Amino acid sequence: MAKHIALIHAGGTIGMAPTPNGLAPMPGFADLLDQALARCAAPLPRYTLLPLAQPIDSANATPQDWRTLAQEVSTRYQDYDGFVILHGTDTMAFSAAALSFMLQGLRKPVVLTGAQVPLSVPGNDALQNVIDALRAASAGICTEVAICFAGKLLRGNRSTKISASAFDAFDSPNHPPLARFADGELAWNAAALLPSMSVERFTLPEYGKATVLSLRFAPGLPLAALEALLACHPHALILDCYGSGNAPDRDPALQTILKQASDAGAVLLARTQCLHGKAATGAYAAGAALADAGVVSVADLGFEAAYAKMHHLFACGMSPAQVRQAIIEPLAGELSI
Repeated sequence: MAKHIALIHAGGTIGMAPTPNGLAPMPGFADLLDQALARCAAPLPRYTLLPLAQPIDSANATPQDWRTLAQEVSTRYQDYDGFVILHGTDTMAFSAAALSFMLQGLRKPVVLTGAQVPLSVPGNDALQNVIDALRAASAGICTEVAICFAGKLLRGNRSTKISASAFDAFDSPNHPPLARFADGELAWNAAALLPSMSVERFTLPEYGKATVLSLRFAPGLPLAALEALLACHPHALILDCYGSGNAPDRDPALQTILKQASDAGAVLLARTQCLHGKAATGAYAAGAALADAGVVSVADLGFEAAYAKMHHLFACGMSPAQVRQAIIEPLAGELSI
């Protein structure tokens, strides 16, 4: 029996058209997509286009919107063989990471894709991305949340957007692609895939109640910037550190401020600013000061995955102590052990 894929249109550039005020959602996108896919020479699975009631520009996405997407998949999970989500590129990696944490134990593919150039514009990348995503979702091999873009299938919670304009807009720097399209054929990397689970473990808590902030270290960054963030009383603060997890240690006030925040219940994470590699705060004395202040090193966890995972763990009702432990334990292949 032919596979049936749910094609969920969440919004984004792929379904927009030029206007005097810039790109905006276009009327008739569903018909345009149907017509374009009908002209495709390659065989495609049966699909049903399911637009969200309120599609959004992904720059406006919030943690509650991640949960809405998870509900769309969960509600229709028994009705389809796989899912393709059309999503804006700006926050696609955040949504993919969050979906991987809510939809653990997937036994069907959930593939996100979108476009740098709208389907309505000649020379776009939209049509090929949708074709590739439909083929990946119907192959019956991938059973995780993935991003399909520019001929690559990437683990969703390992992905990041690396270009604002190039068609090859996404990469997963610390995990190899799950598959690649070459000459119209899909070549799978079996060793990179998550194993198929025996049972789903979906958890869709209410998102958006936690405050998760971030700070990127730069030479000469005033401590007042850190103090201003901590004055917001965040549940978690992600520190984007130098190299393998280093931060300035010349001023002992930094360590004092961080320790006070950690003791007060804030979960402080250290990750590397680098695309490749991992944070290991004990590698240098400048990083060891962070560990002494109660900052948790999160190895090669990407920023988008760290941000979404913090929201997920707190939404699940975990205490700060529980979150500090859970953040370094893989839930869906998002970091290396």
